[in-house]
Amino acid sequence: MKEEKVLIPKLEGHGCFACGTANPIGLNLEFYSLGDKVCTEITLGKHHEGWDGVVHGGIISTLLDEIMSWTIMYSQKVFLVTRHMNIKYVKPVLVGTPLKVMGKIVDVSKPPRFMGSAEIRDRENRLLVKGSGEFVSIAKDKLSTIPDDLKNQMVSLFARFPAS
Repeated sequence: MKEEKVLIPKLEGHGCFACGTANPIGLNLEFYSLGDKVCTEITLGKHHEGWDGVVHGGIISTLLDEIMSWTIMYSQKVFLVTRHMNIKYVKPVLVGTPLKVMGKIVDVSKPPRFMGSAEIRDRENRLLVKGSGEFVSIAKDKLSTIPDDLKNQMVSLFARFPAS
């Protein structure tokens, strides 16, 4: 049986480099769930380059961080921050290569700590990069630097996610 791709709603008009719609130089990632994974697809261009023809490692780590964050937010409906990440660059990620970025929950048994994993694969399903990370949820009232309007929008967004 083929897994169904379900689009995940996101906020409009915010400046996040990875998922924001109001960042003119951002990635504007769109997410979907596929079974127990959250995914995004992207082809990075010349302006994402490190070495000539190769995507910059910082952009790659951003993709992994963002997909793991969205995987946990989608599943657990929590505000969170990244505590740490581990990344293994397996093969070069070349500019112009269609990529599929996939995140998965690894452990939710010790809130407020959540563990995730992620992979980046090419069109032929070859593993290019893999990573793991630890994320920590933060109570809405502890996010003092985030405007209340944005926090309330996120809570409304979480309500649109399916029950875990």
